[in-house]
Amino acid sequence: MEDLTANNTINARAVKVISEFEQFKDWESKYKYLIALGKQLPDLDLQYKTDAFKVKGCQSQVWLVPRFEDGLVKFSADSDASITKGIVALLVTIYSNSPAHEILSFKPDFIDKIGLRQHLSMSRANGLTSMFKQILYYAMAFKAQV
Repeated sequence: MEDLTANNTINARAVKVISEFEQFKDWESKYKYLIALGKQLPDLDLQYKTDAFKVKGCQSQVWLVPRFEDGLVKFSADSDASITKGIVALLVTIYSNSPAHEILSFKPDFIDKIGLRQHLSMSRANGLTSMFKQILYYAMAFKAQV
């Protein structure tokens, strides 16, 4: 698995993710890939595993830590559940290292193109929505600072 955050745009990273998921024929393989993505996330320092960075609306614990460096929004993340950690890793892969305006204008149709939403339980689908909303919230906050 390569580092997809090196691609220049959110759209380019989303296209790459879609092609990665298309390699798998069944959802068991796609779940294994998601779990592997989660395992690639760097460990999140305990100082960030606080309520301030916890994503509300997730059944599992999910922490999403934003930074704004050199005009780009960057994210670190973690979760206490393997599939949820894979989901947040997928979002970080696509949205991190992007300008705030690009995050805010990008339509997340890659989620439906890879079939993720329809293969998640209701609580995980709600968690995915909460993670996405938190990413947008941080992007709006950083855009307002510029």
